[in-house]
Amino acid sequence: MRRGDRRVHGGALGKAALEEQPGPPAPPPPPPPQPNGGAPGAERDSTGLRRSTESEVYDDGTNTFFWRAHTLTVLFILTCALGYVTLLEETPQDTAYNTKRGIVASILVFLCFGVTQAKDGPFSRPHPAYWRFWLCVSVVYELFLIFILFQTVQDGRKFMKYIDPHLGVPLPERDYGGNCLIYDPGNETDPFHNIWDKLDGFVPAHFFGWYLKTLMIRDWWMCMIISVMFEFLEYSLEHQLPNFSECWWDHWIMDVILCNGLGIYCGMKTLSWLSLKTYKWQGLWNIPTYKGKMKRIVFQFTPYSWVKFEWKPASSLRRWLAVCGIIFVFLLAELNTFYLKFVLWMPPEHYLVLLRLVFFVNVGGVAMREIYDFMDDPKFHKKLGQQAWLVAAITATEFLIVVKYDPYTLTLSLPFYITQCWILGIILVLTWTAWRFFIRDITLRYKEIRRQKQEHRHEKDKCLSNGDRHSALLDEPNGNKPRERKL
Repeated sequence: MRRGDRRVHGGALGKAALEEQPGPPAPPPPPPPQPNGGAPGAERDSTGLRRSTESEVYDDGTNTFFWRAHTLTVLFILTCALGYVTLLEETPQDTAYNTKRGIVASILVFLCFGVTQAKDGPFSRPHPAYWRFWLCVSVVYELFLIFILFQTVQDGRKFMKYIDPHLGVPLPERDYGGNCLIYDPGNETDPFHNIWDKLDGFVPAHFFGWYLKTLMIRDWWMCMIISVMFEFLEYSLEHQLPNFSECWWDHWIMDVILCNGLGIYCGMKTLSWLSLKTYKWQGLWNIPTYKGKMKRIVFQFTPYSWVKFEWKPASSLRRWLAVCGIIFVFLLAELNTFYLKFVLWMPPEHYLVLLRLVFFVNVGGVAMREIYDFMDDPKFHKKLGQQAWLVAAITATEFLIVVKYDPYTLTLSLPFYITQCWILGIILVLTWTAWRFFIRDITLRYKEIRRQKQEHRHEKDKCLSNGDRHSALLDEPNGNKPRERKL
């Protein structure tokens, strides 16, 4: 949302600040919704503006040049740049160069339009335009994937040479398995060489990756489930991709416990700090001290407000299916990272692989917030958010590219013991789902009906007993009428 459209959640401090620094008139608050069909976590305060899991925000409403929409300015600069290219530059006679430059210019014009005109998402820091930019990048990336999907395998890999001439060449995958001895007595120079060989640049990438994923998901259990599930997927698919073949201690000690576990722990500590932080915002020029101004500039890169995610997957079948779908898409996006560079012949250290990870880091947080709002508060969020929709479409399109470009690798049959393990796991999940949301509910409903019938029978017997006593009183002589009336 833009600065002028942001809500002020009020206490006495917020009202006083607004009286001291009058801003644009705030829109009237929407009426509070009715209870959300028993959905947990959707309760709101008395104003109907803030959920119980959302932090309270105080904002003085200052609307500076930094926050205003600069649609005319951007349009003027864009027109001048296009006019300069048209009138003053001589067009080269290189068709390939002109094609590349025309595609890049078209993308830049679309990004300029989107940054100034696209709808705002749930995040507003450091600036709403930053998140509008990544929304438009999502559209461009999805269109690029659609283009790759409609090419033949040879043409698609050849097209990657237009992006980088070094691409389009088959590359051998590194095997992380091999000698799995932690202590190798045969190597007298360095018996721990197997450990040092595994300590490459992907170790800090694992740590920072899971630190950021924890900030997206905001739940320790979901992060641990995804982390452990991905290691099981690597075990299951190592016959398809060689770089999934790792030593057991690389899977469970270095990945799950050290890199992933430490990243999740640091992420949870950051979430705890963000949930306890006071969100009181003041215009930069309203702060008298230089120290306060510098602190305000640094805090510009922190969230404007905070919402604690309470997924509660066991509370209803809808939330359970939603959480399972989120975990599935998360794992599929992780697998796409390895399969895409395998079918498109991109080395792991190529800058396109890194750019894709940076892209998902920026759009993943917005998508998770939109999914949580849609699932937790459907009265206020009646449709899935735009960024969440695009992330789901991108993940599905990437998987379709993998299916089309290398169906042979994907159709390699799983080993029999791995198939048995997955079938057993699926049966256990389906059994628990049926018991928790169907059999248990039917049993509880049956017990409640029995209890109500017993109470009704007890009340009926009590009424009949009182009725017999009343009849006996009516049969007494007329002299006892006052006593009967008194009874």
